Amino acid sequence: MLDMNFIRENPDKVRWMLEVRGVDADLDSLLEWDRRFREATTKVNELRHRRNVVAESIPRVKDSEEKRKLIEESREINRRIKELEAERREALRRRDEIRLLIPNMPRPSVPIGKDEDDNRVVREWGEKPTFNFPVKSHQDIGEDLDIIDFTRGSRMAGTGFYVLKGDGARLERALINFMLDLHKEQGYIEIFPPILVKPEAMTGTGQLPKFKDDMYWCERDDLYLIPTAEVPVTNLHMNEILSAEDLPIYYTSYTPCFRREAGRHLYEKGVIRVHQFNKVELVKFSLPEESDEELEKLTADAEEVLKRLKLHYRVVQLCTGDLGFSSANTYDLEVWMPSFETYVEVSSCSTFTDFQARRAKIRFKRKAHLESEFVHTLNGSGVAIGRTMAAILENYQLEDGRVEIPKVLRPYMGGQEVIEKPEKRITLFKS
Repeated sequence: MLDMNFIRENPDKVRWMLEVRGVDADLDSLLEWDRRFREATTKVNELRHRRNVVAESIPRVKDSEEKRKLIEESREINRRIKELEAERREALRRRDEIRLLIPNMPRPSVPIGKDEDDNRVVREWGEKPTFNFPVKSHQDIGEDLDIIDFTRGSRMAGTGFYVLKGDGARLERALINFMLDLHKEQGYIEIFPPILVKPEAMTGTGQLPKFKDDMYWCERDDLYLIPTAEVPVTNLHMNEILSAEDLPIYYTSYTPCFRREAGRHLYEKGVIRVHQFNKVELVKFSLPEESDEELEKLTADAEEVLKRLKLHYRVVQLCTGDLGFSSANTYDLEVWMPSFETYVEVSSCSTFTDFQARRAKIRFKRKAHLESEFVHTLNGSGVAIGRTMAAILENYQLEDGRVEIPKVLRPYMGGQEVIEKPEKRITLFKS
């Protein structure tokens, strides 16, 4: 969340940010509750001081009537402090309730715009594949090769779930292991965290309270299924003070991810927009003055996955209106999907400046005797597994219906070069 001092001293900048992001937040109410909180705090401090003075005077007073008045005054002060403390707590609660809904300030380089149409294409890599036969979608390929089963997935879990079978499951596992090995080469420490977290962890990274309706909540235990490994990995250092000498810290993590995807979209079929998916995440903790540079490095690390898979992609910088709630600057990696004849996002690489660290109370010290500061956090998908697998099926499809396996993945699949129809399928009879 934003520093309250910054909001208080720069209301016009915050209003501008809300406008260019297209966010409706009650800044005036926030500032009013902040005024009440500070006013109540001042009065409480003044009354506490007066109470101390009275307490010191009572034993020295000889006159019984005067002593009685001082005792009554002390009781009245205590009563008033109790009232003001309640007012102060309520003002703080109401202030921070609104404050938690205020998004991050964009970095100066972020383009101003309303939506994805105003995003900026930064660069492209590779070339779009050409085919001399009709292109099939990844869902058709998956079903024809019997490696993706949408029917059984929906039957057991509902719309938005699917089952991977045979070489489909092996390809998914190969992608996970390939990415983790690559990111280890790049200097990331592998983490395997819990996939259920407390509300405090979700609040720390900005998922709560803003996106509560998008989360899967286990009511009995008050735990949330993670929407991305960003949540538990960032919160590894919740309530900690790190040393500047240890920064930057690089983590990578594979987890299953869970997210409600409401509404109708272009990608209604297939594995592009589903409720459960696998992802390899990259998370960084950096010094404030280095976070912009670290974002460029993180984006390059995620790009390397697509380069080694030889998938054509582009890098897009999001405009203010398309920027994520917690992000100060984001680059999306979008891979080419032949069946859609468009690009699909497979990674978002973001710097959050101190926005998440302030919520999760993650600090660092430059020297032991100096005041602590908030770290800057960054994260990116390295990359979304299901969408990347879909891109492989479409971009590597062959005319005879088989799919070539990218060379970099073959060692993870026992040297296998193509995915083809299995020799035997399970036969079902109608009931």
